[in-house]
Amino acid sequence: MVRRVSAYYSGMVQGVGFRFTAESIAGDLGVRGWVKNLRDGRVEIVAEAEEGALKDFLGRIEQSLSRYIRDADVKWQEPTGEFSEFRIAF
Repeated sequence: MVRRVSAYYSGMVQGVGFRFTAESIAGDLGVRGWVKNLRDGRVEIVAEAEEGALKDFLGRIEQSLSRYIRDADVKWQEPTGEFSEFRIAF
């Protein structure tokens, strides 16, 4: 079942390769959506894929970047099908 996730990561998550890591992991798993830095210092991810792939995606982000993440706010949503790839948004 395809799902959508919206996640906000806080901590020292900017300037550490977070977006590039997320993009690489998403490419490995076939996850579509985007990642971007926010003005308040957090990183936001909006992504769609099969639920299992999204759980793997989020787990790999947490594992790869755990030393930079202080908090993660993850919300599961219904997919919109608007994405054809995963990209870094500005």
